[in-house]
Amino acid sequence: MTTTPGSAEAFDLRLRNFGTGIEFYAPGLKRWETSEWKPENPRKFLPISVTGSACALSCDHCQTKVLDGMISVRADLDLFALATRLQRSGTDGLLVSGGSGKGGGVPLLRHLDDIRRIREELGMKVVVHSGVIDPKTAAGLARVGVDGVMLDIIGANETIRDVYHLDLTIEAFDESLALLAEQELRIIPHIVLGMHYGKFLGEYTALDMIARYPVSTLIVVVLVPLVGTPMEHVPPPPIDECADFFETARLALPTTKINLGCGRPMGDDKIALDHAAVDFGFNGIAYPAEGIIEYARQKGLTPDMYEYCCSLTWVGSEGESYRSVSLADPVLV
Repeated sequence: MTTTPGSAEAFDLRLRNFGTGIEFYAPGLKRWETSEWKPENPRKFLPISVTGSACALSCDHCQTKVLDGMISVRADLDLFALATRLQRSGTDGLLVSGGSGKGGGVPLLRHLDDIRRIREELGMKVVVHSGVIDPKTAAGLARVGVDGVMLDIIGANETIRDVYHLDLTIEAFDESLALLAEQELRIIPHIVLGMHYGKFLGEYTALDMIARYPVSTLIVVVLVPLVGTPMEHVPPPPIDECADFFETARLALPTTKINLGCGRPMGDDKIALDHAAVDFGFNGIAYPAEGIIEYARQKGLTPDMYEYCCSLTWVGSEGESYRSVSLADPVLV
């Protein structure tokens, strides 16, 4: 068992504040399995785009390709009708997302009543990806009782301008956090490591911003250069820099859940990142690499498996219906 150097303080801190539980997540965002875990219902939690494949920004890291993997709300099928159809095939949770407008926000206002009905009439979990948020949208999301709000927090003006093509500054992201906190919504910020063309620029500033607010869970992801985008040939940030950030995040947010999210490089880089996430005291990992569940057990942790988004970190305490399988004891596969 190889432990990331310098991780003892961060790991001990997570044990004191969270105990030995560690959570692994496999939502139906993509087809995935390992020898350690094969999810039973890949349709349990699904992503929906309210804009189809359209986005006004065409960011350098994405070029709308992320939207291609989402279920689109067609013109002849509103969000509630789509959710009803998906529920019949085994879905009980949704990520409502989409492309951004020129102001950096996802157009959610016209779908608020559908979100309310999905939660109240269908009993489904709904988290939204809002992007930059305005007071009216924040108040509306609180009014309909959305389960949580996800948004990327960018800590460098250069990245906002050059990568996201937004005429904004980091203050807009700080204001978004303030608006969500004012409405007492569950805030689920994301920090993308290496977003500035594979280099660190603003990640620690973003962490400082997040630390000032009562966030539910911090999701850390790592740049994945996508084919057909201006970043196609950009190398992802070095593993040691990512591990340093993991440690800083754990120490800066000692009582806040931190998860390693879906987006990160594959292969050996993924294995190294997942090991570092365990070693530096993260609470959970989405789509764990081969062998990581057993590695967590060897570290004295007790894994639980969930077939929904790693942003819904409070759901596991609500009942066994959301738990896939517990690996407190070895499981033969």
